[in-house]
Amino acid sequence: MTDTTYDNSTELDPRIAARLKRDAKGLVAAVIQQYDTREVLMVGYMNDEALRRTLTTGRVTFWSRSRQEYWRKGDTSGHVQYVKGVSLDCDGDALLVEVDQVGAACHTGKRSCFLEGGPLPVVEGHRPAEQ
Repeated sequence: MTDTTYDNSTELDPRIAARLKRDAKGLVAAVIQQYDTREVLMVGYMNDEALRRTLTTGRVTFWSRSRQEYWRKGDTSGHVQYVKGVSLDCDGDALLVEVDQVGAACHTGKRSCFLEGGPLPVVEGHRPAEQ
Protein backbone atom coordinates (compact mmCIF):
# COMPACT_ATOMS: atom_id res chain seq x y z
CA MET A 1 0.00 0.00 0.00
CA THR A 2 1.66 3.26 -1.07
CA ASP A 3 0.90 6.58 0.56
CA THR A 4 1.32 9.32 -2.01
CA THR A 5 0.89 12.07 0.60
CA TYR A 6 4.25 11.31 2.26
CA ASP A 7 6.20 14.44 3.13
CA ASN A 8 9.82 14.13 2.01
CA SER A 9 11.26 16.62 4.52
CA THR A 10 14.25 15.01 6.16
CA GLU A 11 13.95 15.90 9.82
CA LEU A 12 11.53 16.72 12.58
CA ASP A 13 10.92 20.45 13.03
CA PRO A 14 13.73 21.56 15.40
CA ARG A 15 11.24 23.53 17.52
CA ILE A 16 9.33 20.30 18.21
CA ALA A 17 12.47 18.19 18.63
CA ALA A 18 13.79 20.60 21.28
CA ARG A 19 10.69 20.03 23.43
CA LEU A 20 10.96 16.21 23.47
CA LYS A 21 12.48 14.33 26.40
CA ARG A 22 13.41 10.97 24.96
CA ASP A 23 14.36 7.81 26.85
CA ALA A 24 17.86 6.29 26.61
CA LYS A 25 16.94 4.73 23.25
CA GLY A 26 15.65 8.01 21.81
CA LEU A 27 11.98 7.10 22.16
CA VAL A 28 8.86 8.82 23.48
CA ALA A 29 5.71 6.94 24.52
CA ALA A 30 2.68 7.68 22.35
CA VAL A 31 -0.77 7.10 23.84
CA ILE A 32 -3.23 6.50 21.00
CA GLN A 33 -6.79 7.67 21.67
CA GLN A 34 -9.95 7.59 19.56
CA TYR A 35 -10.59 11.27 18.90
CA ASP A 36 -14.37 11.36 19.35
CA THR A 37 -14.97 8.87 22.19
CA ARG A 38 -11.67 9.45 24.05
CA GLU A 39 -11.21 5.66 24.30
CA VAL A 40 -7.55 4.77 24.86
CA LEU A 41 -6.65 2.30 22.11
CA MET A 42 -2.97 1.49 22.56
CA VAL A 43 0.48 2.71 23.49
CA GLY A 44 3.33 2.75 21.00
CA TYR A 45 6.73 4.38 20.78
CA MET A 46 8.07 7.03 18.46
CA ASN A 47 11.49 8.40 17.73
CA ASP A 48 11.95 11.72 15.96
CA GLU A 49 11.46 10.21 12.50
CA ALA A 50 8.29 8.33 13.45
CA LEU A 51 6.86 11.53 14.94
CA ARG A 52 7.84 13.51 11.84
CA ARG A 53 6.09 10.97 9.62
CA THR A 54 3.01 11.04 11.88
CA LEU A 55 2.83 14.84 11.83
CA THR A 56 3.36 15.17 8.08
CA THR A 57 1.39 12.29 6.55
CA GLY A 58 -1.86 12.10 8.52
CA ARG A 59 -1.14 8.44 9.41
CA VAL A 60 0.41 7.13 12.63
CA THR A 61 3.94 5.73 12.36
CA PHE A 62 5.69 3.94 15.24
CA TRP A 63 9.17 2.65 15.94
CA SER A 64 9.01 -1.08 16.70
CA ARG A 65 11.24 -1.84 19.67
CA SER A 66 11.21 -5.57 18.92
CA ARG A 67 11.74 -5.44 15.15
CA GLN A 68 13.88 -2.28 15.19
CA GLU A 69 12.00 -0.77 12.26
CA TYR A 70 9.31 1.76 11.42
CA TRP A 71 5.77 0.54 11.01
CA ARG A 72 2.73 2.45 9.93
CA LYS A 73 -0.44 1.22 11.57
CA GLY A 74 -2.74 -0.39 9.03
CA ASP A 75 -0.33 -1.00 6.16
CA THR A 76 -0.63 -4.77 6.63
CA SER A 77 -3.93 -5.18 8.50
CA GLY A 78 -5.95 -2.37 6.95
CA HIS A 79 -6.66 -1.12 10.50
CA VAL A 80 -5.50 2.41 9.79
CA GLN A 81 -5.10 5.22 12.31
CA TYR A 82 -5.88 8.60 10.75
CA VAL A 83 -4.34 11.43 12.77
CA LYS A 84 -6.72 14.07 14.13
CA GLY A 85 -4.34 15.75 16.60
CA VAL A 86 -1.06 15.32 18.47
CA SER A 87 -0.24 16.84 21.88
CA LEU A 88 2.92 16.78 23.97
CA ASP A 89 2.58 16.40 27.73
CA CYS A 90 3.94 18.98 30.18
CA ASP A 91 7.21 17.07 30.74
CA GLY A 92 7.82 16.45 27.04
CA ASP A 93 8.19 12.71 27.56
CA ALA A 94 4.83 11.47 26.25
CA LEU A 95 2.57 12.16 23.31
CA LEU A 96 -1.21 11.95 23.03
CA VAL A 97 -2.15 11.05 19.47
CA GLU A 98 -5.84 11.45 18.70
CA VAL A 99 -6.92 9.26 15.79
CA ASP A 100 -9.85 8.03 13.80
CA GLN A 101 -9.26 4.28 14.14
CA VAL A 102 -10.43 1.96 11.37
CA GLY A 103 -11.02 -1.53 12.77
CA ALA A 104 -8.94 -2.98 15.58
CA ALA A 105 -6.05 -1.12 17.17
CA CYS A 106 -4.65 -4.20 18.93
CA HIS A 107 -2.70 -6.99 17.24
CA THR A 108 -5.11 -9.44 18.95
CA GLY A 109 -7.96 -8.13 16.81
CA LYS A 110 -9.60 -6.21 19.66
CA ARG A 111 -10.51 -2.56 19.31
CA SER A 112 -8.27 -1.59 22.26
CA CYS A 113 -5.10 -3.17 23.64
CA PHE A 114 -6.53 -2.63 27.13
CA LEU A 115 -9.34 -5.20 26.74
CA GLU A 116 -7.23 -8.39 26.74
CA GLY A 117 -5.16 -7.68 29.86
CA GLY A 118 -8.17 -6.75 31.96
CA PRO A 119 -8.33 -4.67 35.10
CA LEU A 120 -5.87 -5.22 37.94
CA PRO A 121 -6.95 -5.48 41.58
CA VAL A 122 -6.82 -2.06 43.18
CA VAL A 123 -7.80 -0.37 46.39
CA GLU A 124 -10.12 2.39 45.24
CA GLY A 125 -9.27 5.85 46.50
CA HIS A 126 -11.92 8.34 47.56
CA ARG A 127 -11.80 12.10 47.58
CA PRO A 128 -12.36 13.55 51.06
CA ALA A 129 -15.76 15.14 51.60
CA GLU A 130 -15.68 18.89 51.18
CA GLN A 131 -16.33 20.82 54.35
